[in-house]
Amino acid sequence: MPRTPRPIRIIGAGGIVKDAHLPAYRKVGLPVEGIFDIQQNKAKVLAKEFDISRVYGSMQELVTNSSTNFVYDIAVPASAILSVLKVLPDRSSVLIQKPLEENLKKAHLITQLCKDKQITAGINFQLRYAPAVVAARKMIDYGYLGDLHDLEIRLNVYTPWNRWDFLFDLPRVEILYHSIHYLDLIRSILGNPQGIYAKTVKHPKMEKLASTKSTIILDYGERIRATISTNHGHDFGPHHQESFVKLEGTKGALKITLGVNLNYPHGIEDRFEYCLLDKSENPAWQQFELSGSWFPDAFAGSMRSFQCYLEGTSDEFTSTLSDSVNTMALVEAAYLSSKKGGVDISP
Repeated sequence: MPRTPRPIRIIGAGGIVKDAHLPAYRKVGLPVEGIFDIQQNKAKVLAKEFDISRVYGSMQELVTNSSTNFVYDIAVPASAILSVLKVLPDRSSVLIQKPLEENLKKAHLITQLCKDKQITAGINFQLRYAPAVVAARKMIDYGYLGDLHDLEIRLNVYTPWNRWDFLFDLPRVEILYHSIHYLDLIRSILGNPQGIYAKTVKHPKMEKLASTKSTIILDYGERIRATISTNHGHDFGPHHQESFVKLEGTKGALKITLGVNLNYPHGIEDRFEYCLLDKSENPAWQQFELSGSWFPDAFAGSMRSFQCYLEGTSDEFTSTLSDSVNTMALVEAAYLSSKKGGVDISP
């Protein structure tokens, strides 16, 4: 926790704020001073549910007589981020819910705007701060897994996309709004790849959405395999649903179950399992008991880390604006790869 938590002003009152931001902040005692949404009824409902003292009637009201001591927590559709930032006071501190706009070109516009207005901005790629991911990083850093050579992320679930009405009018959906988490996570572990191969497609029962399924391969040379496979249309019950991150190294392996994706938004608790090689001929998997899950705990982690960074008690905030542009470049490359297609097999 920061020594002196800054009050938070939330811009946006959608599902992610209700399901993750506000429960996380309440759980760890981060103060929320006020909330605004263009749909006032949504903001009022959340203010009542989470004991928020003030509901702002407009963006102008929100920034009137505003000091730079607040953290503005922006959770709006990507297309609205630029317009929100233009209204915020110069030298503000802002944590922006991913993605960083709708494409790489607009992401660069955000970078320039924040530079011009001297805004300190972080991007809420909160999966980096999930308890299971923090545990995985420690195992990697301490050398328990040896040299990493395989990183697989697999999702086979049913996602109720109707919870986010704004997605139905967008030209990009699955990679930009979901698999972007996994691209960012892999980047944070393995660094930037040499290249990317991707294909993102529709589901026949979800034709109004640009895409709901993706297959992505990241190129880290001849010794590392890194893949992402997502299917959000598996509506055949929970029996064969999957949601995991698996890492394998020369000395050990680990598997993280991301429970929030299973029966979303209810989900289950995250699970952390690992296996370390020793002289035994029968390697055994063990389970490590986590304190918290991706939803909502990672959202508290990203906000706490950002606030510690702002007050100077930590320099370990990794989801900076400049770093997050690299994730957006990877997203852009994935869409270019998907559009370009594979090698043509002609007669």
